[in-house]
Amino acid sequence: MQPINKDAVQKRLESFFQQTVYVHLETTNGAYAAHFNDQIINVGAFIRNAAVNVKQGKITGEGPFRVGLELELGWVYAEGLTDWELDDKGRLLLAGHNRDGQLAVALQISEKPFV
Repeated sequence: MQPINKDAVQKRLESFFQQTVYVHLETTNGAYAAHFNDQIINVGAFIRNAAVNVKQGKITGEGPFRVGLELELGWVYAEGLTDWELDDKGRLLLAGHNRDGQLAVALQISEKPFV
């Protein structure tokens, strides 16, 4: 992965507009956070292969970035994104890593289900 190029990510987001795509979204502060402070609860969310029709979407911020996708009946939103990759299958892979390089958030979009 490489640091987010806002224009390149926006261009790829636009290629998903008006079609059904598959979304993977996960967040975590990781079990590593709870190991050092018993006042912190470990939290996370995970969804994989949600088929959604993207009406529009946008990347915003100056880094870390935010991506919002407007759907027919709602929104998908990820914040804290720092890195990206367009893989050889055309999937847009976005991730947010903390100062130690640990994953905090991932948003992935694909025209085919993730396996």
